[in-house]
Amino acid sequence: MKTRTLGTTGLEVSAIGFGCMGLSQGYGPADDAESLATLHRAIDLGITLLDTAMSYGAGHNEELVGRAIAGRRDRVVLATKFGIVRGPDGVSLDGRPEHVRGHLEASLRRLGVDYVDLYYLHRVDPEVPVEDTVGAMAELVAEGKVRFLGLSEVDGKTLERAGTAHPISAVQSEWSLLWREIEDDVVPAARRLGVGLVPYSPLGRGLLTGTLTSQQFAGGSVPAGDFRAGDPRFEGEHLRQNLAVVDVIRQIATDNGLAPGQLALAWLLAQGADVVPVPGTRRAARVADNVAAAELELPAGVRERLDTVAARSAWAGDRRSFAAHGTTRSG
Repeated sequence: MKTRTLGTTGLEVSAIGFGCMGLSQGYGPADDAESLATLHRAIDLGITLLDTAMSYGAGHNEELVGRAIAGRRDRVVLATKFGIVRGPDGVSLDGRPEHVRGHLEASLRRLGVDYVDLYYLHRVDPEVPVEDTVGAMAELVAEGKVRFLGLSEVDGKTLERAGTAHPISAVQSEWSLLWREIEDDVVPAARRLGVGLVPYSPLGRGLLTGTLTSQQFAGGSVPAGDFRAGDPRFEGEHLRQNLAVVDVIRQIATDNGLAPGQLALAWLLAQGADVVPVPGTRRAARVADNVAAAELELPAGVRERLDTVAARSAWAGDRRSFAAHGTTRSG
């Protein structure tokens, strides 16, 4: 597995990481035994960066990852997040400095470790200056409980403000052929500030794997319990238009002897040496396909063709209202 460096403070990780969210929530029921086998396969294939969060499965995901890395802690770069709180009354945001330590300590217990390598603020609390939250996170770095800091879903100005409190090693945002909004603001800011880029949903929430069909979304709606419910890109005419674009991507992949998902990951990796996508899967067999993408060098002509057929104007549905859905400040 090739490695890449996130930020300027020496955080070295595998060129492709593993996004753990789907092992606990998102795309229907998961099986813990299968999930553990998949995580072990990822580690065995050289993936070091495991990406989880306190909010994934309301703590279940961290516990699962903890079981997976038992006896393998020295082989992984463990990333988790805080700030999104799931409770009986719904989802809230909490970036209060006085709560940061408690969130981390709870994560450490669930993970069964005494430190995490990369600690993200999952979402900025709109009622707390980001500098204040990051300042509290920096105290945990000084104590050795956290090695590096990151932010998720922020704009360029917020990223710059956060860096005044402590160096930021990584910014995590949705980025793929399906969603390229961060290229306008976040990517230039991150590169100017020396912050690594960690795209989540690099396979377009499964769309770019080429395995989805309109028949799976009968009546133009996503099945109950699916994380994509409410995402405009997976509804009605939007979905039909997007699947048509994926058909073209699938043909380009076939022409180059690749699976569509591999092509999508290789395109993302080609955007720069500071990019480390974290695709997720529940299937151990699919991990190898994702890992293989790290070895691919796409010809310039293929990248240009993808930029044309999968231009932003080709896709339908705006994910922004979906991304902000259901979050309020915590009580």
